[in-house]
Amino acid sequence: MAWAEVEKKPTLEMVQADGADEGCVTFVLHEEDHTLGNSLRYMIMKNPEVEFCGYSITHPSESKINFRIQTRGGLPATDGLRKGLNELTEVCQHVLGTFQARVQEFKEQQDEPMD
Repeated sequence: MAWAEVEKKPTLEMVQADGADEGCVTFVLHEEDHTLGNSLRYMIMKNPEVEFCGYSITHPSESKINFRIQTRGGLPATDGLRKGLNELTEVCQHVLGTFQARVQEFKEQQDEPMD
C-alpha cells in the first residue's frame, strides 16, 4: 500500500457512552503526551463549572491520551475543553512574547559598548 493511501487518524476523537449527557465526555487526543495533558488539565480544572478533569496515557508505546471531563450545571464538556484550550493558548502566547522581548533586550545590551 502506498503512503498516500494510508488513512490519516483524526487528531481529536470524542467518546461518549450511550445515554450519557453532554457534560460527561472522554476525548482521545492523538499524537499527544503529558506535555499537553497536564497543562490542559490544570487550565480546565480552574473552571468552576468543571467537576472533574483528568487524563491517562493508554500505553507508553502509544502517543495518545484519554482526556475525561465532567461538568456541572449543564455546561457541555466540549465547552470546557474549548475554554481550557483557549486559555492555555493565551498563556503560551504570553510566555513566548515575554521570552522574545527579553531575548531582544539581551541582544541590544550585547551591542552596547562596555563602560
